[in-house]
Amino acid sequence: MAAQAPIVTPRFWTGQPAFDAKAATVDCSGTDMAAGITPGVLRRARAAFETHGLVLLANTGLGADLEAMGEWGKAIMGSQMKYEGGANARKTIVKNVYETGAPRQALLHYHHEMAYVSQSTSMLCFSCAAACDDTPRAPGEAAKGATFLSHNALVTDALLATELGTKLKEKGICYIRCLTDALEMDGDDMSANGVYNTWQQSFGVTSQEEAEKIARSKGLHVEWGPGRYMRTKHYTSAFEYHPATDCNMLYSSIADHGSWFDTWPGVMELPYMECYENASPAERPLKITYGDDTDFTADELRLFCELYDRFGFPINWKQGDVAVVCNYRFAHGRPGYELEEGEERTLGVQLGPIFDRVGQRDDKW
Repeated sequence: MAAQAPIVTPRFWTGQPAFDAKAATVDCSGTDMAAGITPGVLRRARAAFETHGLVLLANTGLGADLEAMGEWGKAIMGSQMKYEGGANARKTIVKNVYETGAPRQALLHYHHEMAYVSQSTSMLCFSCAAACDDTPRAPGEAAKGATFLSHNALVTDALLATELGTKLKEKGICYIRCLTDALEMDGDDMSANGVYNTWQQSFGVTSQEEAEKIARSKGLHVEWGPGRYMRTKHYTSAFEYHPATDCNMLYSSIADHGSWFDTWPGVMELPYMECYENASPAERPLKITYGDDTDFTADELRLFCELYDRFGFPINWKQGDVAVVCNYRFAHGRPGYELEEGEERTLGVQLGPIFDRVGQRDDKW
């Protein structure tokens, strides 16, 4: 079966960075970062994060030591949340550090982590154990394997000036996510089975009752289809009030739509989901609608993507880099990439403090 033509293809940026990542970079040269948490570096890192919503520890000398990088991430973030009820099939690399859970060939639309449940994370950390291209780059260049961030304050302002922004503000958004029963797969290879994720992997349980209990605790409406296919639906605001800046920020994107799978091996061949009630494993397992259950038009989906692209910039990884990113102030994503013989790209992901979503505040526009 041939892959469907993409509805939306993100560019991730204009070629000119909307933010200079050097402003948020802490040069760790001369510090033995492996010896433990150094108060001076930690103080500078937290100050950069407070100012920018982003900090990049560079020249750490930590090599591929994800455990040591994870300790720095944890120190900057203060606490961590468990990846439970998440969309991607992430596995643990070292304690509390997860793999990205996405095939390298797949482009990952800009998104805010865990926006599709009632409990989200305020920040997340990326640690680079291997970079496939660490050649120094000029500000207008992006390396292969770069992660892109989008400046969300600018995206929010641009969106609110459009009819799409008005509709999202008034109607909210509905996230539809469906999860396959692992027992329905032939073997463990999800892509070979045309599967994105299983409810056993997502919720870390083995019974329907346990999965449903956790899902409902995260604000999800749950129904079961044939073959123990788990259908979930979550109504929420498309925005989130950010206490640190005292304003509403956009907190949704088309990453939670079928467009997420346009280049995803094994799933991109499937058609887009028609509706929640009849959703099946023969369709892509993600869909977003407005909060009144009406569909986004193709033009609206394109605009949603384009606005994030307009304010994007790359993080060009070097081995040992550690980046802590505010989940309110930045969305993250990346293009797909291929590896040549001898190349590697390994990122570890940590989720920071958990918070209960409050959505938008009408007095904070």
